[in-house]
Amino acid sequence: MARKVFVEVIAKFDTEGKITPLSLFWEDGTRYEIDRVLDMRRAASLKAGGMGIRYTIRIGGRDSYLFFEQPRWFVEAKK
Repeated sequence: MARKVFVEVIAKFDTEGKITPLSLFWEDGTRYEIDRVLDMRRAASLKAGGMGIRYTIRIGGRDSYLFFEQPRWFVEAKK
């Protein structure tokens, strides 16, 4: 089972209310630029638990999930 790691996210909010994450800050303060948002849908985190908007993102050529579980953002991390 993975754990939830709550992260700080810089995001763009457009006039239609769409949220696009641009970068995130890991637990140690490292900033990661999101190269691309590949998908966005309402989904559950099957590894760490929780429900929200799941963004499939690409950072440095690797795909990952970023969840927006109002009012916080989290990623799934190994224990």
